[in-house]
Parts: sequence; C-alpha cells; structure tokens
Amino acid sequence: MDNANKHKAGFVNIVGKPNVGKSTLMNALVGEQLSIITFKAQTTRQRIMGIVNEPDFQIVYSDTPGIVDNPGYKMHEGMNKLVQGALIDADVVLLMIDATDKKDDFELYASRLSKVNSPIVLVINKCDAVTEAVADKKLQTWTEHIKPLIGYKISALKGDKLPDMLAKIVELLPFHPPYYDKDQLTDRPMRFFVSEIIREKIMLNYGEEIPYSVEVEIEEYQEEEKIDRIRALIVTNRESQKPILIGKAGAMLKKVGTEARVDLEKFLGKKVFLELFVKVRENWRNDERFLRYKGFDL
Repeated sequence: MDNANKHKAGFVNIVGKPNVGKSTLMNALVGEQLSIITFKAQTTRQRIMGIVNEPDFQIVYSDTPGIVDNPGYKMHEGMNKLVQGALIDADVVLLMIDATDKKDDFELYASRLSKVNSPIVLVINKCDAVTEAVADKKLQTWTEHIKPLIGYKISALKGDKLPDMLAKIVELLPFHPPYYDKDQLTDRPMRFFVSEIIREKIMLNYGEEIPYSVEVEIEEYQEEEKIDRIRALIVTNRESQKPILIGKAGAMLKKVGTEARVDLEKFLGKKVFLELFVKVRENWRNDERFLRYKGFDL
C-alpha cells in the first residue's frame, strides 16, 4: 500500500438523547468550542461538523441534536431527521448514554440502530458523577441490549478515557483520502457560529419557554480589518415574548448583547460591533419554509 492509500478518513457521528454531553464530547475531541453548551435540553438544533486533521488521518465528527421522543413541532421532526441521516451516513457511530440517567430508553434507539451498518461505539458519559459500580452496570446493561462493537466509560467534561477512544476510532476508519482541506476545522460558515453564540446567551439568560421559542438570524455581517460589524435578529414565536426578550428599558437585550460580544471577540480574534433586534415570526417552529431556510430537511 503506497503512502497515498495509507491515509484514513471518515465520518464519526455522535448521537444520543438531549443533555447527554454530545456537544461537550465533540468540542473535547476537536479541541475547539464549535457547539454551544448549556444545561438546557435541545441546545443543539443542527448537525455541526468538527474536523480533526493529522498527517495520516482525518476525522469528521458530527454533533447532532438530541433525539426528541414524541416531537411537538415540525422543528423537532427536522431535528430527528438530522439524527437519522447521521446514523445512515456514519463510518462510525458514537452512541452516548448518560451514566446518571435513571431510565434506560432502549426502545428509543432500537428501530433507529437496526438500520445502522457501521460500527457502533457505546459511550457511557458522566462517569465521574457516579460510582464505578453504577458506571459498570450501565455499560453492561446497554451492551447487552444494543450489542456495540466496543464500549467506553468516560467523562467528556474532564477528558477521561478520550485518548483510548480516539485510538479506536482511528483504527475503525476506512482508508480514504481526506474529504476536506487539511486546514479546515468545520463545514459551517462563520455566520452560523455567530448566530449560535448569540443563541447560547439567550439559552443562559432566560427561563421558561423563551430559549426554545427563539431563533437567531444574521441580517448583516460586515468584515473590516480591525472590527466586524454584525446586525442580528432574534426571531421569537409570539408578540407577548418580545417585551420579555427586550427587558425593562432594554436591559435584558443589552445583557445578552454584551455577553455575546465578549465571546464573539474571543472567537473571531478581533473587535466586534454587535446590534441585536427582536422580530416576531408567529409559530415559526411549524413554518416549513422558514425551517428549510434554517437548514432543516422536512
């Protein structure tokens, strides 16, 4: 086998329920914060790719939305389709399970995993939060039900066991030329990450239904040598939510904007001028045209 044919490359897709730590794991594996992370379920709505490049391999990781049981909106249906697509086109599937979860939803995965022909790696996450006996039992029970190729007990947050898992992933990759340029970190444009950073601040600053009822659109993005000028729309579901998002005398919107600007400047490596506005789009989570525009396949 010549050097050109010794290179490995493949798609390694991370799937699991909401809040199991998929985004934390991908960020740890890629070494960059590509996926936003909050304590709220359904933080990730889109499939986000992070690319790891070494001379002899390229791993294209995908962070996917959490599987939504009994979808309530067309947006949820679109999220589930993204997960199903990730299962079908994966070279390796990382199925993540929360070690602290009291309920084992085997039936949630049964039909989905039955269509998977690629190797399944079982990943029991948050093992730092339970006893070793509990982690062992979780690994044993899930192994018996889904018959993975191999299983790991990890802490994505602390990085425990990730080098061992990475070595196994590389071993499982097919021999293939790189799918992307070797200096490429993700397939997403900069506007996407800007909107996600803003949405993360909304997730963290508002309670109740507000975080689940909004989407962020980048209306203008002007790049200059020393500063980027960004105008973003926070799209909300109902007119009654608009004053909550803005806050008294604009205080809440200003807080979100300030926190987002700080993170954007770190992410972009330059000054940012950020303007935020709130726009009402009634029932956007069931608006197929808008959802397709946002990247959902319905």
